[in-house]
Amino acid sequence: MTHRHLSNTVKQLKPSGIRRFFDLAASMEGVISLGVGEPDFVTPWSVCEASIQSLEDGFTAYTANAGLLELREEISHYLSSSYQVNYNPKDEILVTVGASQALDLSLRAIVDPGDEVIIVEPGFVSYASLVSLAGGVPISVATTSETEFKLQPEQIEKAVSERTKAIMICSPNNPTGSILNKEELSGIAQIVEKYDLVVISDEIYSELNYDEPHCSFSSIAGMFERTILINGFSKGFAMTGWRLGYACAPKEILQAMLKVHQYAMMCAPTMAQYGALEALRNGRIDVDKMRKDYKRRRNYFVKSLNEIGMECHMPGGAFYAFPSIKHTGLTSEEFAEALLKEERVAVVPGNVFGAGGEGHLRCSYASSLEQLQEAIKRMSRFMMSLEKSEVKSVNES
Repeated sequence: MTHRHLSNTVKQLKPSGIRRFFDLAASMEGVISLGVGEPDFVTPWSVCEASIQSLEDGFTAYTANAGLLELREEISHYLSSSYQVNYNPKDEILVTVGASQALDLSLRAIVDPGDEVIIVEPGFVSYASLVSLAGGVPISVATTSETEFKLQPEQIEKAVSERTKAIMICSPNNPTGSILNKEELSGIAQIVEKYDLVVISDEIYSELNYDEPHCSFSSIAGMFERTILINGFSKGFAMTGWRLGYACAPKEILQAMLKVHQYAMMCAPTMAQYGALEALRNGRIDVDKMRKDYKRRRNYFVKSLNEIGMECHMPGGAFYAFPSIKHTGLTSEEFAEALLKEERVAVVPGNVFGAGGEGHLRCSYASSLEQLQEAIKRMSRFMMSLEKSEVKSVNES
């Protein structure tokens, strides 16, 4: 096998910037990691027990390609009761191997070679790469701290061309924690309708809104027929390793996604589907407890970041803070590497989430309050050392 046998598209993909810092942190002792994008809670036992019971009952065969109908019915009921969106479980809901596969299927179902897809930055690291793998062209739109990293309708309009097919949005957002409320989504919807676009709405953090209810993009007037809703069980239900997500879309789009899914994956893991069924039926109490704990951590952590000189807006959802380090004069990568080496605190440089993230860090507060308190102590010490170095440099000059 030689280099020339590899796909040019794959050769041009950049490795995940997040993974590099995980690997570096893993080689050190005593590191507090604020980089991991997953809950620190264990999956509720009732969910595990339901999955175990399915094995004991011999439910180990394939399910329907779209997933257990019973699970799709429960997803439909959950979305209707929680977010006031109604999807037919028979042909508008698809159970996938994580929300990541749902994103991949969405793009492969709608994108032709050369089609442009607008990507909001800072944004999840896989979006642009998935667009490229589907044969599309990612078009980045950078949000700023001045708007708390919220996408503005005029930004979309400036990015639209005759080749634009879709836009990918994520609310609550990874990595900034920002949310888009109904009024803000309605503004985006006007541009989407004007230019006849499809919206891939990543709502994987929908259970983790802290200050106001989550608003699903497909609930906005006129947007149901234009939206592919992506969600799953990883974040809100603490089921990252179960790899179970789902996509919801109008029948024509959903069936196109199902066509790709049945050839590429067949179906999602059967025992995980039975676990998810239990999560939806009886897991909301656990989700509420986790959300309350995250909110307590958020309030402490963001307040503390601002107190030690790392300016940070209050994130409305997810479990990430996105503080600015621009005033230090260091790049995101320089700051993150120095913090890791000098104080053993692992964070993710903001630039790995796109150019709009430069000058910021992603810090996950999905860690115990004790760990967050120790992390703040170390980060404060690091910030003071930077200030001393700056004063020394000025005096010497």
